[in-house]
Amino acid sequence: MKEQILYLECFSGISGDMSVSALLDLGADEAVLRAGLESLQVDGYEIAISRAQKCGIDGCHFDVKLASEQEHCHHHHEHDHDHHHDHDHHHDHDHHHDHDHHHDHDHHHEHDHHHEHDHHHDHPHVHRNIGDIETIIDGSALTAHAKDLAKKIFGYVARAEAIAHGLPMEEVHFHEVGAVDSIVDIVGVAICIDNLGFDKVAVSTIYEGQGYVRCQHGVIPVPVPAVVNIAKEGNMAMRITDNRGEMVTPTGMAIAAALKTEATLPETYTIQKIGIGTGTKDFKQANILRAMVIEADATPEQVTVLETNIDDATGEALAFAMEQLLSAGAKDVFFIPIFMKKNRPATLLSVICESTAVSTMEDIIFTHLPTIGIRKTTANRTVLPRKLVTMDTSFGAIPCKVVTHNGTQTAYPEYEAVKALCSDKKLPFDTTFAKIKGELV
Repeated sequence: MKEQILYLECFSGISGDMSVSALLDLGADEAVLRAGLESLQVDGYEIAISRAQKCGIDGCHFDVKLASEQEHCHHHHEHDHDHHHDHDHHHDHDHHHDHDHHHDHDHHHEHDHHHEHDHHHDHPHVHRNIGDIETIIDGSALTAHAKDLAKKIFGYVARAEAIAHGLPMEEVHFHEVGAVDSIVDIVGVAICIDNLGFDKVAVSTIYEGQGYVRCQHGVIPVPVPAVVNIAKEGNMAMRITDNRGEMVTPTGMAIAAALKTEATLPETYTIQKIGIGTGTKDFKQANILRAMVIEADATPEQVTVLETNIDDATGEALAFAMEQLLSAGAKDVFFIPIFMKKNRPATLLSVICESTAVSTMEDIIFTHLPTIGIRKTTANRTVLPRKLVTMDTSFGAIPCKVVTHNGTQTAYPEYEAVKALCSDKKLPFDTTFAKIKGELV
C-alpha cells in the first residue's frame, strides 16, 4: 500500500514566511492564496513573491511588506515574534530575516510573537485578541478546512503566550502590525495546505539556535518561551545547534505542531516532489525549509493464520463457528474439504486474523468445534488501499468499496447493501450487482 505524506524538513528551523514559501514552491496555487488572503479584508500590507538563493540553493521567498515598513524603508519582516524583542538575534524569527536591527519593540509581550517590528508606527496601536482574529478568519471566503487549520495554528500561539505571560488566553493580545504578519503567514499556510490537499504531514526534528534575546523586559533565552511552550504541547522533537540566535519563530513552531499528524516517517519512501522556502537570515548552513511530497513504499501487512483439521463436526457446527469467528473480528474464515488418514473425509478450517486476536479466535475454535490442536503461522500480505464510500446509482445511494492499484480506482458495491436492495425490490442479485458495478466505472 502506498500513501502520500507531506514532509517538512526543519534542519534550518521554521518560520511562517518560510512555510508559505516552501508550499508555494511545492505547487500551491498563488492565485488561490492571494484571493483567500484578500477575503480576510485585512489591509496595511502587500505580498512579494520572488526567488532567492541560500548557499547556492534556489527557492521561493514569500515576503509580507507592511505599509509602515514601506513608509519608513524598514526592510525586515521578521514577523512572528510576538515577543516584541529587542531582537538582538536578528529576528530570525519567523522569517529568519537578517535584520540586524535590534528591534526595540514595545515588547508588550502579550503580543508575543507577533513581530515586533521596530518600526515605531505612527498609526494607532490597536490590539487584537484570539477572538478578534478568529472573527476575521470566520468572516473570510476560505474553505471550512482552511479556516479550522488557521484557527488551530493561532490557538497554539495564543496558548503558548498565555502560559509565558501568566495570562488567560483571551487576554493575550497581538500587536496590530504583528497580527497582520501572523494572520498573513498563518492563514497563508492554511490556504496552501488546503489547496494542495494533504491529510498526512510529518515533521522532522526542529533545529534551533542558542543564546539569548534582548527584549524590553530584559534578556530571555533561546528558544524563546513561546517556542518552548508550543514544542511541549505539540510533543515536537528539537535539537539545539551552535548557531547564535533564533532559528525557530513561535509562528513557525505553531505551524509545525498544528500540521503534524505522523509520529514517524515511513521506513522507506520515494520523493515525488520538492518545494524549497528561503529565510532571510544567513547561517553557515543553507537557511531553507524543504517541503517534500513522499510516497511510502508498500510494506507487507502481517497477519496470523490459524488452521485445524476437523473430522467429526456437523455442518451446522462449522457454520456457527464461522459466524462467531467473523463476528469476533477475523479477517477471513474458510473451509476446505480434505482427506485425512485412513481416507476419512474431513474439513480444514483456516482463520486469518490480527496477532492480537489469536487468543480470542482460539477460544472460539476450542469452544465450538471438536479439535484439540491449532496450527499458527505468521504471514505477510500486501493490501491495496481501499475506502468505503457511498455512491449515487440508479438504485439510489449504495455503499461501495473503492480500491486503488497503480493509480487506477475500481469500485465494488457492498454485498449486504445489494442483498438488502434485492430483497426489498424483489430483484435478481447477479444482474442487479452487475448493473450497479457498471454504473460505478
